[in-house]
Amino acid sequence: MSTNHGNTPAAWTASIVIMLAFLIGTIAVVIANWPMFWIGGVGLGIAGIVASWVMSMMGMGKARA
Repeated sequence: MSTNHGNTPAAWTASIVIMLAFLIGTIAVVIANWPMFWIGGVGLGIAGIVASWVMSMMGMGKARA
């Protein structure tokens, strides 16, 4: 069993950025602003995944077994 349970800077960054992306994407769909949806929602979600992966590779994520 892991001692940190995902409590790492990489995990927190991914969670916060992806939640923000979902919020922006939801608002964009409600107001029917499709460029905002694709750039702010989808683009930011992908950026959050990439940022988390890069931070994990830098040693800020869960230690590999």
